[in-house]
Amino acid sequence: MLLLVLTGLAWMLQILSMLKILIQYNISIGGFLGITLMMVPFIASLIIPFAVFIAAMFVYNRLISDREITVMMGAGMSPVRLARPALVLAGGITALHLALSIWIVPLTQEKFYQTQWEMRYGLAHLALQEASFNQLADDLVVFVNRVNDRDISQLMLFDNRNPKNQTVALAEKGKLVSTARGMSIVMTNGSVQSYGDTFVVGTFDSFDMDMNISDKQAKFTFKVRKISTPQLLFDAMRPDLFKKSEYKMLISEIANRFLMPFMNLMLVLIATVVLLRMSLLRRKISMAAPIATLSMSAAMGMFMTFSGVIESFSWLAVMAVAEFIIIAVLAILLVKK
Repeated sequence: MLLLVLTGLAWMLQILSMLKILIQYNISIGGFLGITLMMVPFIASLIIPFAVFIAAMFVYNRLISDREITVMMGAGMSPVRLARPALVLAGGITALHLALSIWIVPLTQEKFYQTQWEMRYGLAHLALQEASFNQLADDLVVFVNRVNDRDISQLMLFDNRNPKNQTVALAEKGKLVSTARGMSIVMTNGSVQSYGDTFVVGTFDSFDMDMNISDKQAKFTFKVRKISTPQLLFDAMRPDLFKKSEYKMLISEIANRFLMPFMNLMLVLIATVVLLRMSLLRRKISMAAPIATLSMSAAMGMFMTFSGVIESFSWLAVMAVAEFIIIAVLAILLVKK
């Protein structure tokens, strides 16, 4: 329930942050909700460790406050036996979190960025009006007489994006195509006039005009979350092909995909060790919950810090060993009589 509530709230915030896409581009409500839903697996992967920890804290703190833990321990049940349900849950969640991080999140993130790009710069948002001038971008205007899906006829295009090389093209027919850079118009049977240092006039049987209407102000960002896990590992083996900052992001992403799921087990162990061990102390005011919460915060803080600064496989290995040593120590503290 906690995971559903927190993920739902984060999804609503994602919807609010992406409303400009719905307003600025010609996107249906269904398409907009579809693209925001692609962010849910990534959001859930971030929330799962906190949700599992809070659930374990809630259940065991309630058992302690109702004196049920005291009764069960008095009946001979060990801390390991009492912690078994939470550990089984943490183990199952860890396996699911691994599948989510390694397979589902990269798949949905790749689809998210691809769909977002197509909505912004591809053909999905483009709706040319017949017998009217359509402004595709600043200083880029096209007039079409007939539109049939992606086929257009009797068109005129004016391109003044480069004032030193103004272009006017007229063609009998054209076709809208999507390229790696955005939208292009392939025109047939027409003429082109170019105004620059010289005046050029010519005719063509076929002419491919790259619209290049993507946002020039938007800077390219290296998106590691959309890289599939096999490709991510393969790229990490070739540090010479990437900038230092990009390679650092690759190693950090590997740490998040393979080590973050085991934080579920660590956080549940922190909750059970602190609560169950301190429940044996006969004190009127228990500091178990605050101590467990601070320990969880410290553990997650250290993980996020180190995962963000590691720069090589050797440091990744050190981080993995340290994580499993902490898990082993917590398990020993739970088992120790």
